[in-house]
Amino acid sequence: MTNRKPLQPATADGANKLHNLDRLHHLHPFTDLQQYANKGGRVVSRAEHIYIFDATDKKIMDGMSGLWCCNLGYSQPTIVAAITEQLQTLPYYNSFFNCSNEAAITLAAELADVMPSGFNRFFFTNSGSEANDTNIRLVHRYFDILEKPQKRIFISRKNAYHGSTIAASSLGGMSAMHKQITGLTYVEHIEQPYWFENGGSNTPEEYGLIAARALEAKIDELGEENVAAFIAEPIQGAGGVIVPPTSYWPEIQRICDERDILLISDEVICGFGRTGNWFGCETYGMKPDLITFAKGVSNGFQPLGGVAVSDKVANVITTSDGEFAHGFTYSGHPAACAAGIATIALLRDSGILEHTRQHLGPYFRQRCQELSEHAIVGEVRTQGMLAAFELVKNKDSKERLGPDGSGAQFARDCAIESGLMVRAVGDSIISAPPFVCSNDEINILIDRLVAALDAASDEFGVRG
Repeated sequence: MTNRKPLQPATADGANKLHNLDRLHHLHPFTDLQQYANKGGRVVSRAEHIYIFDATDKKIMDGMSGLWCCNLGYSQPTIVAAITEQLQTLPYYNSFFNCSNEAAITLAAELADVMPSGFNRFFFTNSGSEANDTNIRLVHRYFDILEKPQKRIFISRKNAYHGSTIAASSLGGMSAMHKQITGLTYVEHIEQPYWFENGGSNTPEEYGLIAARALEAKIDELGEENVAAFIAEPIQGAGGVIVPPTSYWPEIQRICDERDILLISDEVICGFGRTGNWFGCETYGMKPDLITFAKGVSNGFQPLGGVAVSDKVANVITTSDGEFAHGFTYSGHPAACAAGIATIALLRDSGILEHTRQHLGPYFRQRCQELSEHAIVGEVRTQGMLAAFELVKNKDSKERLGPDGSGAQFARDCAIESGLMVRAVGDSIISAPPFVCSNDEINILIDRLVAALDAASDEFGVRG
């Protein structure tokens, strides 16, 4: 083993060394590996508040909260202190074989206090992907105990993202992922509630009912006796911040209730305040049976995810004989759970959720909606601290700005170059800034985004 001396990334020489080591040794997720091996990418060296700094010390406002997870920004000493103290006390022990630890127990109790009513049991994982794998196991176990073993099928949505393990990517509906795996045979997909692309001449409310009733039609096709659960994000995040019409979720709830179908709310992105409430299901009045959580639960400071299990499901699986043969080495990891406890304390006790819901979120929405007047913006979608900007060449026909999402990619690259981190998803630019932004920082975000849109408008020959 080579003992490497720490590099000095802020120097040109140090930055080059980091880039070269990265290209030679580090395989990145969701990356063109050949292209990365040849060209490399951006090395992030440090962060503070809502800013990241790359290896050349370029300062970039993080308009994506890391990967939708650093909701409280990067400077939270109480979370760091909680992790440090836990590492000094009990750095690790497993939760197998009738064992537990104080941090996992405390976090479960804290989660019960902030979850919607009727959620009192929690299974811990390391990620949202693992949590959605766990959902499959929990749902199948539930129906086995109820002597309905034929109820095996999960229904999800096209363009959904539920993680990247084989099981989680099967639940998801992203075609690029499905092309590279042989997925689970008991997962089916219906259309997403994407009015801008699929609504046609229908109003958003009319289309919301059409999209929801696709679930009912799929259940009829497969047989209610064979369908176990419907899984969906309240708002599709990685799919492009697809905010459903107001008519959508009440109709989905009716269908699941009438058809004996469990409803799984994947809150990996929407949970812990992102939509304006603690959980997205509360924003939309949903009554799920299982809630997937991760990301914001630890502010991204430690890998942590899990499943919140409703009393309806828990009362079945905890009162039946036999082992639940599922788990992970790091389920309930004490350091990760300590980060979760500290994060929940900040969200609950600092007043930041109330401020975000009542002040910051509405201001973010107002500033984002102003961009609907831009020549290449066909639609602005917002909810809480989530936003998407559909880029078009023609507002009336909804012709996309560039082929294969090239317009959004160009605008994204311009934004990053100007010091704003956003994402391109298909033909949309999306943003999910931290809750600790000031109004002035929201103004800077919008100004930099407008500059990127202006550059894209010029590049693709759109005048307005």
